[in-house]
Amino acid sequence: MAGNTGVEEGVGRTALMVAAARAIETHRHDALARDVYAEHFVRAARASAAWPVRLQQVPDGDADPFWGRFARYFGLRTRVLDDFLLRQVRAGTRQVVLLGAGLDTRAYRLGWPPGCTIFEIDQEDVLAFKNRVLDELRAVPKAERITIGGDLRLEWARELTDAGFDPAAPTAWLAEGLLLYLPHAAERALIEAVDRLSAAGSALAYEVKIGTESAAVRASPIYSAARRRIGIDLLVLFGEEPRPDSAADLAAQGWSTSVHTAFEFTRRHGRGPHPEPERHDALAANRWVFASLPWP
Repeated sequence: MAGNTGVEEGVGRTALMVAAARAIETHRHDALARDVYAEHFVRAARASAAWPVRLQQVPDGDADPFWGRFARYFGLRTRVLDDFLLRQVRAGTRQVVLLGAGLDTRAYRLGWPPGCTIFEIDQEDVLAFKNRVLDELRAVPKAERITIGGDLRLEWARELTDAGFDPAAPTAWLAEGLLLYLPHAAERALIEAVDRLSAAGSALAYEVKIGTESAAVRASPIYSAARRRIGIDLLVLFGEEPRPDSAADLAAQGWSTSVHTAFEFTRRHGRGPHPEPERHDALAANRWVFASLPWP
């Protein structure tokens, strides 16, 4: 029976929102990514037990601004970031760090080469909920998986190295849906820590919003639907503080960086969200950033 889990409130609940979107994507005939565990997380939490996990459960289907277009965005993001991590390990990286891992199940569903270690960092209660659901499913990770309970707004690097992380080895870092919710200073500190802990050959992918969204964008049906249907005020969680230019900060430290819209990958894969008039589009400011250090 669903109960209070630690992912019920605030940013924690956004992990359930993304899990529901991944579940919907999983059951599409043309899914870009499949996560068979996602719907189990949604059903296991009281806050999300009645949310849709299949597009057929959404009255307007893909025309729905939230469980249609927004969910398709998360499905595309999952696929693009899956591909990013697999490229790194196929190039020889064996150390992966998921910053703000949430209900990410990549350790269980991707085909990892032998010798890979996946470090997951997030709030202890979020990880405890995830572990309970996966244990009940008797899920087995496909790589060594190490979880670290911690607050990424604070110091976390020591906990990572104490858990066996090797800063002398190349690392694939992923911050999926994390920096959007961090205060300005915490984002800068996190990027600085990643840079400090990264050996040659390391790579990082993350998501940000650029600029300040207009009143018209903040009135988007995506945001109002999130408040009304699932009790998440994304605008409050995002805040209105100007964001740092982390891509420029990384470039200044010798990283090669590229910045993309989701719509570029929609065109590449033939599926995903399409742009709407920018003055109304809640996805227009989203950027996916990829950064890498050269191999020695």
